Amino acid sequence: MDATTAPHRIPPEMPQYGEANHIFELMQNMLEQLLIHQPEDPIPFMIQHLHRDNDNVPRIVILGPPASGKTTIAMWLCKHLNSNLLTLESLVLNEFSSIAADTRRLYLQRKAVPSALLIQLIQERLAQEDCVKRGWILDGIPETREQALRIQTLGIAPRHVIMLSAPDTVLIERNLGKRIDPQTGEIYHTTFDWPPESEIQNRLMVPEGISELETARKLLEYHRNIVRIIPSYPKILKVISADQPCVDVFYQALTYVQSNHRTNAPFTPRVLLLGPVGSGKSLQAALLAQKYRLVNVPDGLLMKVLSQRLDQQDCIQRGWVLHGFPRDLDQAHLLNSLGYNPNRVFFLNVPFESIMERLTLRRTDPVTGERYHLMYKPPPTMEIQARLLQNPKDSEERVKLKMDLFYRNAADLEQLYESAITLNGDQDPYTVFEYIESGIINPLPKKIP
Repeated sequence: MDATTAPHRIPPEMPQYGEANHIFELMQNMLEQLLIHQPEDPIPFMIQHLHRDNDNVPRIVILGPPASGKTTIAMWLCKHLNSNLLTLESLVLNEFSSIAADTRRLYLQRKAVPSALLIQLIQERLAQEDCVKRGWILDGIPETREQALRIQTLGIAPRHVIMLSAPDTVLIERNLGKRIDPQTGEIYHTTFDWPPESEIQNRLMVPEGISELETARKLLEYHRNIVRIIPSYPKILKVISADQPCVDVFYQALTYVQSNHRTNAPFTPRVLLLGPVGSGKSLQAALLAQKYRLVNVPDGLLMKVLSQRLDQQDCIQRGWVLHGFPRDLDQAHLLNSLGYNPNRVFFLNVPFESIMERLTLRRTDPVTGERYHLMYKPPPTMEIQARLLQNPKDSEERVKLKMDLFYRNAADLEQLYESAITLNGDQDPYTVFEYIESGIINPLPKKIP
């Protein structure tokens, strides 16, 4: 391209292709791997990396104090994500590892492994085919800053780090009731999670080192180390309270590991705001246009005129926000067939009663043109109130008709836009805007069955 003709008019298909296929992230990941491994011949290395196709497999570290439930959460995540759980015990007892055989004796004597040997075990295990293809979850590793730095030096980089947190008093009480199933490794609790099967109950064992004094000593050591580990994982660490039901902790952890981190990839928002009449779509579109300079495409344009508007350079360069369109599946398919694929879709849900309250109580002063609302912005005098008029489109019958029309088509649109984000529109408009803004700025979460 001739630099003197800048700004260049890039065809809209190019950025859409890049966003749809995550080209920027792909190149960024490949460059990162090249710099880490520094192969003599980069081309075969890159081809092998592309064939591996594992940029998005789980790479998770779960940290937390004793009795915080990190092993339970790690096991549940492992099952849900079909990944590999790596614990200190599993690494040491790995029958297929020559390094583990030499380390096992030390571990059985001291229940600990020197950091250098532990990192070798991790490196060896992560190179195996199942970890390469399905990813991994490190449970309680690294334990020290030295281990964290050694892992980073080898180019082993987690995508998500979860740190569980709870008061020490809660953890000590929880640890005293811990029991373990020697056959399955499942952890139970005498108060919070006692198995109903008598067969399991009878074989449960009291783990070593769970006395109050021993737990307090371990907590002291954990707190001393964790404050030095945290700085190793800026921007990818999430703290989750472990002082809540285990299921709640799991779902918070699952939501986090299914999220994608923000990247520096160029992104042109193409936003659809869908919702029934009175859900606040127009206001949210105006706020987005004001803050992010998106083109606010008016509602009600004919398809031919809409197509011409979206083809204009400001829409291609700055992005656009459509509200109230498409209204049905045919319009949505037509929009997609013409190449105007949205990359963010939001459904604003508002209860029927709230919409009726918002719309049917609107009034206009025919003398001054001032707009009022009988509940939120009542007229200042009885004289003004007496002359107020209601727009026919705000009558109860018209509003019900429009709402019925929307909900008749909403299910089809939700099925078409399966990655759409559904929001509660029945709250402060600026709160709704913050949720929409977060949905635009942050990558869409991965949907893992």
